[in-house]
Amino acid sequence: MNTRIHKGTALVTGASSGIGAIYADRLARSGYDLILVARRADKLRSLAEELTTRTGRSVETVSADLTRADDLARVENLLRTDASITLLVNNAGVGATAPLLQSDVAEMERMITLNVNVLTRLAYAVAPAFVARGAGTIVNIASIVALQPELLNGVYGGSKAYVLAFSQSLQHELADKGVRVQAVLPGATATAFWDVAGLPVEHLPGEIVMSAEDMVDAALAGLEQGEQVTIPALPDIADWNAFEDARKALQPGLSRANPASRYAVSQDA
Repeated sequence: MNTRIHKGTALVTGASSGIGAIYADRLARSGYDLILVARRADKLRSLAEELTTRTGRSVETVSADLTRADDLARVENLLRTDASITLLVNNAGVGATAPLLQSDVAEMERMITLNVNVLTRLAYAVAPAFVARGAGTIVNIASIVALQPELLNGVYGGSKAYVLAFSQSLQHELADKGVRVQAVLPGATATAFWDVAGLPVEHLPGEIVMSAEDMVDAALAGLEQGEQVTIPALPDIADWNAFEDARKALQPGLSRANPASRYAVSQDA
């Protein structure tokens, strides 16, 4: 434990368990004070006490259901006004595994609210403060389904594709302003996510499931190495770079005055 290192305050959403709680542990141990946000006040208090005892860091808790406008506004206000915050980990989210036609549309709407709207508003709340200070980091937790939407529920995949695209846009917009943005794309990770989503993790092949501890450690290593997009399980970063190069190579042909010749649209019509 070394309390002399101080990297500012990290605000972590979805922090009471799983990936969020592990981020909280790792960040506290590396020198961050914490603001932990989640719905379960009892679990947050227990985690905060444990982290403070183990690391000596200051840990504040905020019990909030981020799908409620008043709770979300409280967290947004913290991000706007607390000048000690140097890192936002946008981890809160929910998933689904059932096909769209077998899903509850109200639950899908709630998923979009949490995975898309809330994440956007929190990033929007903190980004101006980071820009004003010329420093700060935003970590957005996406998923590999951002790249493989066929794997799980399409609304879930679409919401995580949004997180990736939003993060890449923010990277482009804020890179010269001293603000770092990282999108993390975990594969199957051993957390309670799967139980909530309707497919217990025990039903997945063991060779594709990473421990949550390893996932977070890899994501933080990727951040330290300067990665803008971190895929903890991907063996060779060259594969991601090739994917990005191919995507960018499409740009000149995506918007033109005339339809492509294969559509045989007469220009005289």
